[in-house]
Amino acid sequence: MTSANTRSTRRKFLVTSALAGAIGVFLPAAAAHAETKPPAPSAAETLAPAPTTAASSTTTTEASVIGATAIGQPSGGTSIRPFPKIHMPQEAIEELRRRIAATRWPEKETVSDQSQGVPLTTMQSLARYWATDYDWRKAEAKLNGFPQFITNIDGLDIHFIHVRSRHTKALPLIITHGWPGSVLEQIKLIPPLTDPTAHGGSVEDAFDVIIPSMPGYGFSGKPTSTGWGPERMARAWAELMKRLGYTRYVAQGGDWGAFVVDQMALQAPAGLLAIHTNMPATVSADVDKALLAGAPPPSGLSVEETRAYEQLVKTFKQVDYARLMGSRPQTLYGIADSPVGLAAWLLDHNDADGQPAAAVASALNRTSSATGELTRDEILDNITLYWLTNTGVSASRLYWEYKGGFFNAKGVKIPVAVTVFPGEQYEAPRSWTERAYPMLIYYNRAAKGGHFAAWEQPDIFTRELRAAFKSLR
Repeated sequence: MTSANTRSTRRKFLVTSALAGAIGVFLPAAAAHAETKPPAPSAAETLAPAPTTAASSTTTTEASVIGATAIGQPSGGTSIRPFPKIHMPQEAIEELRRRIAATRWPEKETVSDQSQGVPLTTMQSLARYWATDYDWRKAEAKLNGFPQFITNIDGLDIHFIHVRSRHTKALPLIITHGWPGSVLEQIKLIPPLTDPTAHGGSVEDAFDVIIPSMPGYGFSGKPTSTGWGPERMARAWAELMKRLGYTRYVAQGGDWGAFVVDQMALQAPAGLLAIHTNMPATVSADVDKALLAGAPPPSGLSVEETRAYEQLVKTFKQVDYARLMGSRPQTLYGIADSPVGLAAWLLDHNDADGQPAAAVASALNRTSSATGELTRDEILDNITLYWLTNTGVSASRLYWEYKGGFFNAKGVKIPVAVTVFPGEQYEAPRSWTERAYPMLIYYNRAAKGGHFAAWEQPDIFTRELRAAFKSLR
């Protein structure tokens, strides 16, 4: 490719990366449906860490953490190993608090809205709570309540949660998170999906649930070379399901997870029955061309389609963070050095309701929720996980890796289920969805929920997954 073509391709990528999209209260899994292979640890057991190059003088507690975060140190082999109980050193937590307290604050923004970013008062209030009253150990307890494992795929260690239902005909389901998320986004789904009879469902609604951490995120390894985009992740997830012994399964994703499941559908590995997406890629070539050109909507669009077009135009204007990560992720040194800088960066993403995302912004003022809506602690759980694993920059590289289109139709030919949430970056019209996914088996518009639907509305999301895959049982 000539240098001129390379620059043109990069410019187009920077524009399309604007469409990338931004990014639980723990319910214990019953022992009867927490079994998996290899067997899950008991509640009191701290497993030996995965092999690492750490010095032999490392303490037991530190070894468990190093084993969990030995980034770029692939363990080799294809075995599936129990993942160590997560227990970050107290020194790391105290250092986090010290850095928050030592933040050098800028002056207040010069506008009365959020057009310049996350407001100073919002960040200072969050920082005060984070440095004094927030308890990371509760987040560890949530994660440690589920069986977790690690396996090396294509040279990289992949961490994942795996909970088998006690119901023998449970349908295996692999769920993929997005940015700036983690497996914490989906853990509220695990109990109702794996034990439906205890959560308003029937035996026929049961799933085995697998939730991997994407490469460079959470406790998975950090890639040390290029190439770990959604296409490679899709192949890795198919390999993971094969290693777990599943010969028929379904996949779900939102945000970057939606790209991963679209790629899985395009690759159509043996055993993949269907996918469910809550951020469908439905935009046709003519609409995509008009969007990239900043042109008015093409003629002939219905009222619903025109509204979707306008939502996408708005999305283009709200994702400067995606443009930066898509072009210069390594430049984000500040989010690896400042907890408050990291928190502001992870908060400053959008959905159809505004920037930061409406559900996230409202959660910062919510201390509890009886219906599973996001709370301040859940937001901080996710941010703290990024901080303690130092994955702010490694997670950002996914935007640089991906060179394809975003909301444009990909040509998926296998069965697809779609749920449209009203707070998503755009509400995919049924007409677009049927053209993009010719084997559409389910389409529904949820009453509420946004870009982080599984995190925001776990009860609604659970019902959607049960309905979406009912025809495949």
